[in-house]
Order: sequence, then structure tokens, then C-alpha cells
Amino acid sequence: GTVACPTPPSGCPHGHPPWAGLHPSGERDKGQHPRARGRYRAGVSTAEVDAYLHDVADPAFRAALEALRTEILRAVPDAEQVISYGMPAFRVGTKVVAGFAAFKRHLSYFPHSGTVIAAVGAEAEPWATTKGTLQFTPDHPLPAALVARLVAVRLVEMGT
Repeated sequence: GTVACPTPPSGCPHGHPPWAGLHPSGERDKGQHPRARGRYRAGVSTAEVDAYLHDVADPAFRAALEALRTEILRAVPDAEQVISYGMPAFRVGTKVVAGFAAFKRHLSYFPHSGTVIAAVGAEAEPWATTKGTLQFTPDHPLPAALVARLVAVRLVEMGT
């Protein structure tokens, strides 16, 4: 079948937009895991995460997410920045380690696992949580130590 065109997100030489996932030769983008099709955009660069952050209207929300991005990259510097399910995420190999998103009234950190938040226990108690989300605001951001711990727990869970 047709798969992602192995060119940068600036555009396909065949005229396909970068999100179309089409290439006339039917070749698979070598950097994309076959099961990831539909979840990740092939050829994603940090520019797409930059664009996501640029589109966050509230300057305080944007600044909080930029700080979170910095802390995630500090904890896992070799992570590839991708767009997963329409949100910035950080992938190591074929698995996502962490992600984040802006919503109308809060920001969310996603560990991309249903067990990571429970594993950090009381450290996450000051924030609203679900099994797979930690919600925060610019006034009450996630501390660097907690972000590092969340990433570390996820990496151990992934076996890396």
C-alpha cells in the first residue's frame, strides 16, 4: 500500500502535503515503524512541535509547555520529537516516553502508559491525575524532578 513519503515535512517532491502519508512508489519511510502509521507523522521534525507550541494562544500556557519540553529533553536527550495523536510527544525507538498538550483550562502531561503515574505515587498528588494523564496549570507547573522521575519510570517500564 501507499505509505509516508520519506521526505522532510516541508513537502514531498511529488506534490503530496507532508501529512498525506502518500508516496507514489509505495516505499515505506525507513524511519517509521510499520505499526506506527496513523499515530505518528513520518518525517516529523522539531519544527512541527515548534508550530504546535506557537499555536498555543495563551502565552503562559505556551511558556509552561516550552519549559516542560525542555525538562523532558533534559531527562531523555536522545528522544525523537514527534506528533502523536495530534500532540507533541517524545519517542525512543518505537515507543513514546512522554507527551503533552494544551487544553482550554489546563495543560496535560501524558506518560503514554497507564502505570507510570501510579508508580510515582505521592509525588503526583498535588496535581489532578487520571490513570494516563497529569493535569497542571502555568501557576502550578510540574517540577523538573517530577518530570525526570516520570520519564525515568517510563524508560524502565519500556526496558531501556
